[in-house]
Amino acid sequence: MSYDVEKTDAEWRAELSPLEYSVLREAATEPPFSGALTDTKTEGVYSCRACGAEIFTSAEKFDSGSGWPSFFDPKESDAVELAEDRSHGVLQTEVRCARCGSHLGHVFSGEGFPTPSDQRYCINSASLSLRPE
Repeated sequence: MSYDVEKTDAEWRAELSPLEYSVLREAATEPPFSGALTDTKTEGVYSCRACGAEIFTSAEKFDSGSGWPSFFDPKESDAVELAEDRSHGVLQTEVRCARCGSHLGHVFSGEGFPTPSDQRYCINSASLSLRPE
């Protein structure tokens, strides 16, 4: 797949920390309750740490108790791409940055959270940067 931002593996490694690279480029998951953005209440815009694309805002963030930042919708519908993920032996929906293809996390539906979309975008803190408003 072709993205607006494409870099070599060496360029990504040079720009990202080992954890960021593992999550964003190798689709790893950070341990629950370990990310800096999990419990933040700061208002602002959450961007892809790899390319800077705006992905979520604090208006869509909610406390799911899952141990990862949770959002009920992306900032713009075309900010993310969704892909089938069977890497853990079950069918999940992976969330990727639509601008650079970096792994952000997964989206789950029908969990009963009182949100407008009934979805939980479960996103790794290591994949996001927060720009306060």
